Amino acid sequence: MAKRKRLTPARPTSPDSPAAVSETGTMFPPEMTRHAPPIAQVAGSAAAEAALKELTDELYDARADGRLVQRLPLGAVDEAHLVRDRISHDDTEMAALKSSIQARGQQTSIEVVELDDGRFGLISGWRRLAALRALHTETGDERFATVLALLRRPESASDAYLAMVEENEIRVGLSYYERARIAARAAEQGVYPDEPSALRDLFASASRAKRSKIGSFLTIYHALDDHLRFAAAIPERLGLALVKALKEDPASADRIAGALQNHAAGTAEEEAGILSKALGKAKKQEAGSAGSVSNEPVTETIFGVQLTRARGRLVLSGDGLTDALVADLRNWLEARE
Repeated sequence: MAKRKRLTPARPTSPDSPAAVSETGTMFPPEMTRHAPPIAQVAGSAAAEAALKELTDELYDARADGRLVQRLPLGAVDEAHLVRDRISHDDTEMAALKSSIQARGQQTSIEVVELDDGRFGLISGWRRLAALRALHTETGDERFATVLALLRRPESASDAYLAMVEENEIRVGLSYYERARIAARAAEQGVYPDEPSALRDLFASASRAKRSKIGSFLTIYHALDDHLRFAAAIPERLGLALVKALKEDPASADRIAGALQNHAAGTAEEEAGILSKALGKAKKQEAGSAGSVSNEPVTETIFGVQLTRARGRLVLSGDGLTDALVADLRNWLEARE
């Protein structure tokens, strides 16, 4: 039987021959190597540039729209850019927030607005920023040297204040005093024409009754803000009692302020006690004033009866003082026993 001849792949030259590798550095001869046509090179370059521009524009738009999370140095964020609505924080809650960030990192971005010279003004996220700063100071860990932030572009200062208040209302509600204070400060800064406008805009989602209650605490802010150390902790009931006292007797503001100065409170509970005690004294003084009788005789005539009051005495005289009137007066007094 005839032996079959084994076929091998055709090669232009032997594999060991130098001619096997062309000048182009391939195993193919020069006539088999082709460069892309110039028009194809231009088209490919244009497509790459278009893709890069599209990506750049998308990143720019995401940053401008607040969809791109940025990592900013802590020192680049100005927390005093807006008057803060929150004036205090609960130590227990802050400790829990620090523990969470230390274990899991910052989970929610803060909101900032771009300022000049590479700085950013804080809109919302004061507690997260404070926790990161405290952690960086305590540990020196570079993990806590930066903060994740979203860039916002509020159209007006009122929009920035509204964003700050809404964020805090959702996360950890503000006290009535803090709500009233930020409305007053926003009006003082010229963000709103007056306090009622600030209340309506900043707390538009609140009920009318709640806005009215917040507005009541404005009385405390204007009368005692400089003297209170734990204003954010004033309970609602005590606050409303303070408002009532301050409105009924404007002079009580000086007495209450004096009590706060003479008995410096170390805790919110101590300050609440001082305020309650001052309110109690004010009520006693008011009751004493209402029940006291002037030392100078005061006489008035009613239906022919002269009533003269002086030094705790009441003298009735005149033609109208009949036996029937005396009997009616006696019966009235006996019925009050």
